[in-house]
Amino acid sequence: MTEFEKSLEDLCAERGMRMTEQRRVIARVLESSIDHPDVEELYRRSASVDSKISLSTVYRTVKLFEDAGIIARHDFRDGRSRYETLPDEHHDHLIDLKTGTVIEFHSPEIEALQERIARELGFRLVEHRLELYGIPLTKDDG
Repeated sequence: MTEFEKSLEDLCAERGMRMTEQRRVIARVLESSIDHPDVEELYRRSASVDSKISLSTVYRTVKLFEDAGIIARHDFRDGRSRYETLPDEHHDHLIDLKTGTVIEFHSPEIEALQERIARELGFRLVEHRLELYGIPLTKDDG
């Protein structure tokens, strides 16, 4: 089993974190999210599972998970940090500026171009993040 196939709970245990029931709930909610929720949305979802979970508990837990390197934080220009579990495979994001919807995509062409640019500038690319921001095309855009 690779690190990416392990659950957040497994990764926390490997890093020696004490997993309270509330942390387990938050981890499961994060893991089951198909979007990129912010802390307030994680709180709403987690509190629907366990009404004793507080907003401050979610903030502390997300920070703990982020510091441990088991979730990723994104700032998609909407003034709030959003989170996702670390993906099995690299992907980039296209953010709809009208709705805030985040679309994940993977483009071998973009990956190759970034590698080539880094190499041409004398670098070996070790990490990158690509975020595209747009608005949906209209009939007038042709």
